Amino acid sequence: QVQLVESGGGLVQAGGSLSLSCAASGRIFRRFAMGWFRQAPGKEREFVAAISSSGGSTYYADSVKGRFTISRDNVKNTVYLQMNSMQPEDTAVYFCAMYSGSGTYYSRYNYDYWGQGTQVTVSS
Repeated sequence: QVQLVESGGGLVQAGGSLSLSCAASGRIFRRFAMGWFRQAPGKEREFVAAISSSGGSTYYADSVKGRFTISRDNVKNTVYLQMNSMQPEDTAVYFCAMYSGSGTYYSRYNYDYWGQGTQVTVSS
């Protein structure tokens, strides 16, 4: 059974930074790409960033490109999301997810394991 546990959410002022972590267990972490998604109230869950299994390739939503950085540590079985220059529109519950191995990284339907989510709130 795969478990993904996020941590690091909280409240930050606009222009500030937060770092999220997602610890994985139950599957050989280094074999799978990982993604971060977010869901704001009343909105669909949207892609934020993804990273290949080796960490050599990264992918970002246009809305976060240049501000957020995804990384991973395959020894610690952990994926990270560093968020800088945060804006109120970044407020959402953030989820990490493990890629299923098929399809585009940008679609939430191609991830088969999800964490419970962590709340991120950016005040103006």
